[in-house]
Amino acid sequence: MKNYLLALVHILCAFVLIFAACTYSGKRSIKGKWRAKQGNTRLEITGKKFILTEEAPIAEDYFIKDDSIFTSFEGSQPYSRFVIQKLDDHNLKLLYPDSIIVEFTR
Repeated sequence: MKNYLLALVHILCAFVLIFAACTYSGKRSIKGKWRAKQGNTRLEITGKKFILTEEAPIAEDYFIKDDSIFTSFEGSQPYSRFVIQKLDDHNLKLLYPDSIIVEFTR
């Protein structure tokens, strides 16, 4: 009986480890507060809003598709497209719609 319980515990632990390893998506979180390396531009990305602060903060709705962030003010179209060129835990490099590259840090 002890051997069965010991084997069951090992099997359950193995399933937990396999499940945890398989559910990691590998994507970095883009949500948070960012500031530009050059200049005083700030960027805040929440679950629903994309807030870019250069002069006055403007909160825009956004969605992410592949490596691009599409923003719109109050759902109006056309969307502004920001391309994510680099993303890790502390750095974000965005290509703005007017082809300017801005690097952000957390």
